[in-house]
Amino acid sequence: MSKLEQATFAAGCFWGIEAKFAALDGVLRSEVGYTGGHTDSASYEQVCSGQTGHAEAVTLSFDPDRISYEGLLDAFWTMHDPTQYHRQGPDIGSQYRSAIFYHNEEQRELAQQSKAQCEKQARFNEPIVTEIAKAGAFHRAEEYHQKYLAKRSAQL
Repeated sequence: MSKLEQATFAAGCFWGIEAKFAALDGVLRSEVGYTGGHTDSASYEQVCSGQTGHAEAVTLSFDPDRISYEGLLDAFWTMHDPTQYHRQGPDIGSQYRSAIFYHNEEQRELAQQSKAQCEKQARFNEPIVTEIAKAGAFHRAEEYHQKYLAKRSAQL
């Protein structure tokens, strides 16, 4: 097995994208949390206030021999509407923004190329507003948010 790599994405409420990424072959670990803001810590209540600048996000550990970063990017574009500014569906606020948080220069370049390719192909009817930013501190969300949809479906 190759060395695991990390990827971080934001695409609206973190519950849905966490479940979708976790289902991909090669994604070995996923956690939801908050990143991209200007505070040194974050809780769900603080992030929902809109005062922290953080986005709800998912961070992944993946095996690049089983799924490439490009494969994760391809999946990312299908999981949400990257043309909605600071929202996804009924969820409104900067914490629900579309963002790719890169962990190294190769990821930055691949994210920019992937976004440009989506724009060139006119995959979406509106301009893509996805932010591409350097990954910073990731604040793990409260335990009840982790694997939320999997836990909920197990209870049904």
